[in-house]
Amino acid sequence: MKKNIGIWIDTKQATIIRLSKNNEHFIKKIASNIETRVRVPGESKKFGRFGGQYITYEKNRENKKNEQINLFFKELFKEIENCDALVIFGPAKMKKLLEKEIRNNMQFSRKLLGVHNSDILTENQIIAWVKDYYDN
Repeated sequence: MKKNIGIWIDTKQATIIRLSKNNEHFIKKIASNIETRVRVPGESKKFGRFGGQYITYEKNRENKKNEQINLFFKELFKEIENCDALVIFGPAKMKKLLEKEIRNNMQFSRKLLGVHNSDILTENQIIAWVKDYYDN
């Protein structure tokens, strides 16, 4: 029996559905811990001075967000390392970012079957979507 996995992903969390024999499924949710709106107290200048360089706070926030996204993807990679087939779906642009990371990783790139758009779904709808995807 193949180990098929479906990942519903958005900015807040990822829901991983593992399908096994006898049409059984296992669910795991991983929180992303990505801060989308952060207000730093005392942030009043348009720049910070470090040596002879000027770095805007905007760039610092972007770097912090990118690091949080990378940590989130590393957690997802730990969950999918033993799968045979993988499908990604969800409402946000996170699915495209995850697809890019998977395509750049030789271990996972051949396992990715597709990336699909979907609305915000309940847990039961996510399970039904993954089962329907692999049954067809």
